[in-house]
Amino acid sequence: MMASVDLAEMEGVYKRFGDTTALDGFDLRVRRGELVALLGENGAGKTTAISLMLGLQKPDAGQIRMFGLPPGDMEARRRLGVMLQEVFMAPELKVRELVTLFASYYPDGHDPDEILRMTNTDSLRDRRYGLLSGGQKRQVQFAIALCGRPELLFLDEPTVGLDVQARQSLWDIVRKQVDAGCSILLTTHYLEEAEALADRIVVLAKGRVVKSG
Repeated sequence: MMASVDLAEMEGVYKRFGDTTALDGFDLRVRRGELVALLGENGAGKTTAISLMLGLQKPDAGQIRMFGLPPGDMEARRRLGVMLQEVFMAPELKVRELVTLFASYYPDGHDPDEILRMTNTDSLRDRRYGLLSGGQKRQVQFAIALCGRPELLFLDEPTVGLDVQARQSLWDIVRKQVDAGCSILLTTHYLEEAEALADRIVVLAKGRVVKSG
């Protein structure tokens, strides 16, 4: 039987912001074909962990590898999809224009119309992004995260601001992505979301792993 492949690895990672310790000797692995949920309260270190893996910040100590490469390496980034909490999109562009733009950044990006259908955002295609509701913007951000056919998908609190129907729709799409072979790292503070989706749950508190399984 083939051994599990770690797509993302964090080992002994520390990160401080002034007097605040965001990550305190943090370890994490995401294997091929699994959905890992990082579960914890706001401020537990979930978003910091993702920022470090994406190369948006540097650790104070410890090792991080993405697909065996340093964080931020272009070869690794082409294999990622990302949905962060804080996102700026050009407000004057229409939704289909945004999806088309982001799909063009990848060598084998999805057809924009296919992505809109897949993520149930086709009804928003001709709406300007800046005029969307908060929940609609999150749905569009999710669609954009899937544009490049990611092998590893980062979803940082993806359902905040979504109504019950939109949340269930996103869950269904996430499950299909995993079934198709995509690995996912999901951060959430909703226990029911972690239980509904995850193969493995990692519980954070004050920058440390307090439970994993």
